[in-house]
Amino acid sequence: MTLLVIDDPASLRRAVEISLFTWRRASASDPVDDAERYGWWGDSFAQVAGDRVGSRLWLLRRRKLTAETFDAAVAYAREALQWLVDDGHAQGMQVLADRAGNDRLNLGVVLTLPDGQRLDISPHSTWQVLYAV
Repeated sequence: MTLLVIDDPASLRRAVEISLFTWRRASASDPVDDAERYGWWGDSFAQVAGDRVGSRLWLLRRRKLTAETFDAAVAYAREALQWLVDDGHAQGMQVLADRAGNDRLNLGVVLTLPDGQRLDISPHSTWQVLYAV
């Protein structure tokens, strides 16, 4: 997947936010509220077969915050960000989840860059400001 021209921190942060908060098409086995599986139309024309943009985090929007929901959120985030490792933009990736009250789950991402440096990204704080949550 080509979202980055250079591996600077601002581009990596933007790539993480796009990857997490763009709605990836639901899999055939994913339970959905109606027949709509969403997804980005551009995935139909991916340069690499199977490349998908975004995450399936949107599937959790009506779920209670249980241990299963936490596990699903972390798995969906890892799935959405794996391309950063596969394409050599990061050596490794860690997804962190924590509960904030009864109705909020925060995600954080720690990327290990090719030179070994760590880049901590907490998208929830950026989106809090944008959406006044």
